[in-house]
Amino acid sequence: MSTSEMMVIESELDSPHIARGLEIYWLTVMGMNIRVGIRRGSNRGKPLLLLNGIGASLEVLETFINAMGDTEVIIFDMPGAGKSDTPILPWLMRQYARLTSKVLDQLGYDIVDVLGLSWGGALAQQFARQYPQRCRRLVLCATGSGSSMFPGRPRTLLKMMSPRRYLDKKYMSRIAGDLYGGRMRKDASLVEQHASKVQAPSNRGYYYQVLALATWSSLHWLHKIVSPTLIIHGLDDPIIPPVNARIMASRIPDAELWLMDCGHLFMLTMADVIAPEIMSFLR
Repeated sequence: MSTSEMMVIESELDSPHIARGLEIYWLTVMGMNIRVGIRRGSNRGKPLLLLNGIGASLEVLETFINAMGDTEVIIFDMPGAGKSDTPILPWLMRQYARLTSKVLDQLGYDIVDVLGLSWGGALAQQFARQYPQRCRRLVLCATGSGSSMFPGRPRTLLKMMSPRRYLDKKYMSRIAGDLYGGRMRKDASLVEQHASKVQAPSNRGYYYQVLALATWSSLHWLHKIVSPTLIIHGLDDPIIPPVNARIMASRIPDAELWLMDCGHLFMLTMADVIAPEIMSFLR
């Protein structure tokens, strides 16, 4: 990675919820400033690229990154989320995948393992299909196949259509249980912890991500994914019902399915449980 491609490292004190050892960089990619985090690890195995949920900044996955032992981790704020710039016009999912590939190019990574959460799981599927030579192993968490998937309840999806929960933390606390399910239903401390980490996305960036997912589907090409795949899904997921995980597992060759007694945000609420299993799969 040349110095002309990377701006100054941001102080870890910039956010109280930056994961331990996470170095923050600014890259200029496809004409936008993109905030990237790298947690250096051992040379064993491939680095793990994390693709976050809709509108979420890299701080949200602090607990999970800390739980991933000596695995090298790469994560970035998607355009319009966190502190990254917002595109002028809406993007298709393949454009987000192209940006992801260019981020890896600038950082000097060739082949990576890829983990996608929720919206990021859709992008992870697209990346694995679009750049199969760069994706060694694939982990899909709490995600589906896009516009072709079985949807959650309408009142739940309506809450997802707006970034209001990122802008109003009291609103987030009020709806988190019904929206995310699992431990968020009963443990107010988990809700408060999550709300304290989120950073408001730009409205335009959030709606662009909604539009990209609404106009995308992987169902017709899931059988062409060549990366060994682990699918993890919560049985109490109000946003993406677990039937979607079963369908994806039946369509992706060499896929493993792990259904858990949890909600949509198990990567946050059960990081200590799932991180060792993910590391075992990747290694």
